[in-house]
Amino acid sequence: MKDILKRINELAQKKKNVGLAESEIDELNTLRQKYLNIFRGSMQELLLNTTVVDPTGADVTPKKLRFEQASNRKKAIWSS
Repeated sequence: MKDILKRINELAQKKKNVGLAESEIDELNTLRQKYLNIFRGSMQELLLNTTVVDPTGADVTPKKLRFEQASNRKKAIWSS
């Protein structure tokens, strides 16, 4: 991911200073889309592994999030 971000920044700087060729514009758009997909996947994983607890210790995780967590649980490979 760091390599992708580094290349995005290089191309963005070049675009600002000199301009980009058509192939570089396509590369920049592709890299940006790839970066966003990685970021969104990471954020989704973070949310799917989050539990919200109030000051009294009660689980107050929103129902929608609990539903998503339950539907995304992976079945263990050793279970029948």
